[in-house]
Amino acid sequence: MIYKAYYKSPIGIIEIKSRDDYIISLDFVEKEEEVEHIPEILTQCIKELHEYFNGKRREFSVKVHLEGTEFQRKAWEELRKIPYGETISYKEQAQRVGSPKAFRAVGLANSKNPVGIIVPCHRVIGSDGKLTGYAGGLWRKKWLIEHEKKFL
Repeated sequence: MIYKAYYKSPIGIIEIKSRDDYIISLDFVEKEEEVEHIPEILTQCIKELHEYFNGKRREFSVKVHLEGTEFQRKAWEELRKIPYGETISYKEQAQRVGSPKAFRAVGLANSKNPVGIIVPCHRVIGSDGKLTGYAGGLWRKKWLIEHEKKFL
């Protein structure tokens, strides 16, 4: 069974979904739906998001389940290695996953990341330093990068 909860972040409402004892997605939504039961894993995720947005958490410990292709999972695991408050380019991420010419494929994989913020795809930028591609909108990507830099 899939459960939902919501977190009102400074950059919009985040819908969090879980299955069993792990998080399966985080998405920005326009409004909340009614929720009857919030399992402990969702409560933990809300707590960790709250700490993150208040500058008190740099890494998430909540369990996630990342469902995707082997390449996508490899790209997402590399995202988790980018230190808080730092950015790398898509080209650098492609090199780190062992496919130096696959920067477009890495960008596509990042766009399919089901648990943004927890798996920090917002920390990947263009080689020229420009912000490109973020499912939640470039203004949110900019906000998240600036937010993390404030707490370094």
